[in-house]
Formats: sequence, C-alpha cells, structure tokens
Amino acid sequence: MTSSSWPVPALLVLVLVLALSTSGCAVWRIGKAGELARLSEPLQHTPADAALRLLIVGDSTAVGTGASSPRTSLAGLLAQAYPRLRIDNRAKDGATFADVIGQLEGATARYDLVLVQAGGNDVIRLRGLDAVRADVERVTALARARATDRVILMPAGNVGNAPFFFPPVSWFMSSRARSVHGYVREAAARQQAVYVNLYKDKANDPFAQRPRELNAADGLHPSDAGYRVWFDELMAQAQLAPVLAAAKTR
Repeated sequence: MTSSSWPVPALLVLVLVLALSTSGCAVWRIGKAGELARLSEPLQHTPADAALRLLIVGDSTAVGTGASSPRTSLAGLLAQAYPRLRIDNRAKDGATFADVIGQLEGATARYDLVLVQAGGNDVIRLRGLDAVRADVERVTALARARATDRVILMPAGNVGNAPFFFPPVSWFMSSRARSVHGYVREAAARQQAVYVNLYKDKANDPFAQRPRELNAADGLHPSDAGYRVWFDELMAQAQLAPVLAAAKTR
C-alpha cells in the first residue's frame, strides 16, 4: 500500500472522527475561518523606486488570512520593513500545492525572490501524499525558473497543534504535516531552495503554548502576533536581511 492509499474502514473511521470533531465550538470555528477568508486580501506593494522584486504564491497564510489588515500579514510586514521591495502576491485562500503550480505558471515575469507559502490545505484536505510530494517538486522547479536569486519554501507549521483540532484528529494532522514538511525539505535540498521550518512539537511550538495570542479567532490561522513570529523566523532562517538590504531605505 502506498502512502497515498487508505483502506476503506480506516477512511470511514476517519470521516466519523472528523464529523464528531466539528461539533460545538468547532462548528463556530469553521464559520469563523470562512469569514476571515472572505475578508482577507493579499497585499500588493508597488513602489515606484523598487530595488528588488518578490513574488509570493500560496494559500491563505500567504494571503494573510487571520491578520487584522493586509499590513499586518507576512507580506505586509515585509513591505513595512523594506519599502523599496516590490511585492506581487498571487496567493489564494484554499490553495494546495497543486493550485500553486497554476499561480506560478501565470507569473511570466522574473523576480529576485520567490516565496512559497503552502501545505496546510494539502494536510487538512487529506490529499494523497504521493501526489503532494510530486506537486512540491513541481512547484519548487517552477519557482526556481521564476527567481534570479532565491526561492524560499515556507509551509505552515504543525497544523495538528492548531486549536481548531482536537485529539485524535490533531495527532493525525501532525503526522501528515510532518510528512509534508519532509517533502518540502527534500525538494529544497535538491533544487537549491531555502526551507523555512515552522514545524515544532507541541511542547516547543509557541502557537500551542500561546494560543490566544498567536492564533486568529478561528483557531487555525495566525493572528497579527502570529504573523510577526513567522516574519522573524523567515528573516532568521532564510538570512534575508543582507539579501533585502537594497530595498530597506529610499
């Protein structure tokens, strides 16, 4: 049996568990997640004196869903810190790695950097892991073809730690998230991209330890403070300060 196939009884049990987990507070959170997605808008930043060009592709975390405004999303924080950084954001709520392929194929220009934020929907929607692995490889190759300097792969953290999920579903989501992060890490190593690791076990995950502060109201997306944590991780792990220095001052 491949990693992308599941026996029917296991699938039925999983469906039952997921159904049970959507009772009560979880139903409210599903509605809240939809509301946050409808209100979200990917930040675009087009300074007339741009020194560098950044393409962002991905899912709701790249859009900035959960942030109070586009300025407090990850893209917004980059724009504030680097006012001469042009940011073209093609991300869409609900996108999987398969959808990101289309986002990249639709971007015909060349960019100094390409930032890919995806993976959470591949985990949550129970996509076959073999297909996810192939999509990650394709996305990385396309991003490499669009970037003159650097490709950064930044999948969402340990989805199972999100307050949205409860055991045993949370354990299953953590296992799937670990697998997806493994595929991203391997693709980055093969294709000379940068992998930003946001995956942490619950005991070491600030989103699990400070859930009210770092998670949005839906218990699934980052809050303003959560996106700040991701921004700090991006800057540190990808060592972006010297790369973006030319875009810092006017």
